[in-house]
Amino acid sequence: MKFFALIPFLFTLSCSAPSEEDLLKKAQRIHANVITLDTHVDINRDDFTKKRNYGMKLEKNQVDIPKMNEGGLDAIFFVVYVGQGPTTDKAYKKAKKEALKSFKAIRRMTDELLSDKIQMAKTPEEVRKLWKSGKKVAMIGIENGYPVGKNLKNIKEYFDLGARYISITHNGHNQLGDSNVKKGPGPDMPHKGLSALGKSFVKESNKVGIMVDISHASMKTALDVIRVSKAPVIASHSGVKAVYDHSRNLSDEVLLALKKNGGVVQIVAFTSYLKGPSAQKMADMNKLNKEYGLPEGNIWQSGDRLFAKARALPKKKRTDFWKKLYALDDKYKEVSVKDLADHIDYAVQKIGIDHVGISSDFGGGGGIHGWGNAEETLNVTLELVKRGYSEKQIAQLWGGNLLRVWSEVEKASDKK
Repeated sequence: MKFFALIPFLFTLSCSAPSEEDLLKKAQRIHANVITLDTHVDINRDDFTKKRNYGMKLEKNQVDIPKMNEGGLDAIFFVVYVGQGPTTDKAYKKAKKEALKSFKAIRRMTDELLSDKIQMAKTPEEVRKLWKSGKKVAMIGIENGYPVGKNLKNIKEYFDLGARYISITHNGHNQLGDSNVKKGPGPDMPHKGLSALGKSFVKESNKVGIMVDISHASMKTALDVIRVSKAPVIASHSGVKAVYDHSRNLSDEVLLALKKNGGVVQIVAFTSYLKGPSAQKMADMNKLNKEYGLPEGNIWQSGDRLFAKARALPKKKRTDFWKKLYALDDKYKEVSVKDLADHIDYAVQKIGIDHVGISSDFGGGGGIHGWGNAEETLNVTLELVKRGYSEKQIAQLWGGNLLRVWSEVEKASDKK
């Protein structure tokens, strides 16, 4: 009798479950109502000219304005990136020149070439105003504090050019602190976290009002940044170590410290940070390694050993190797928006909905099955809807939390 008594209830549940079509319509409505903000997109300066630019549908690019329109991606932090080099005065000057070229390219897009379609936002209020006007929103982040050199006045100069976040490191230790991965010879952790200059860098960034980014930093460096900073910090493109144990991902200790600090982690759609390869894919990776005279192993997990050897290949071989390595991700499509959402779910459960966001790392190796370019951005919202996130929560994940942190960093700078 008890079983039969349950039948009407179970029938009601089955009838009330939303269909795929209903879920899609809900996702489309929410997607249109919220600001979708991606905190990390790498650039190629060749895409910022009259002959080739983001106003065109660029076949090989993951991002351009037509794709943003198609996928409903509203706002992007375009990244000024300079790879880690020697920590010498001469090298710092060269790094700054490279950074300034990227600033100039981005500003050419927003101020000259495509100002009718996309404009630069320097405050959260400007982001919202531009979004309401129907224009796409550009912002600037700096990946790797290396081009600051030892002159902390450069932070204000970059801020005045439009930068609103800056990371401590990239791949390789620098003058500010230790990276999650060593690059080249030398001690594993020369600073054992932030350097003395790095601590001053964080304090100066607080004064200027630029967000400090802990993505790519070692766990000790990240914890030092959070301890030193008087304002909330961000991880502009990272994953969760408890979901997948990768050196680029944040440990629970760092996540909890980030929560206490009031910051936000932007979960990144980067295949190798979200899930490990299958046995068959790993076999193909080892076959590729052997083809190029490299030792066996997952290059994304092996740190300096494989990275250093791959980077030491002659230029053409190195380019071909990385192209084939990324092609394996496209071939297997083992990592999808579901895996991205698994990392989001964990972070939300661990530190709360107020401290989690979303990023792609398009142009820098990012892209997963279902969100391989800006055209597919709706699929992320759809997956979040399927998992029961409300419109308010999705608005927070897609940009609300980052804008809140940005505002708090601004306010902290006003108190200096």
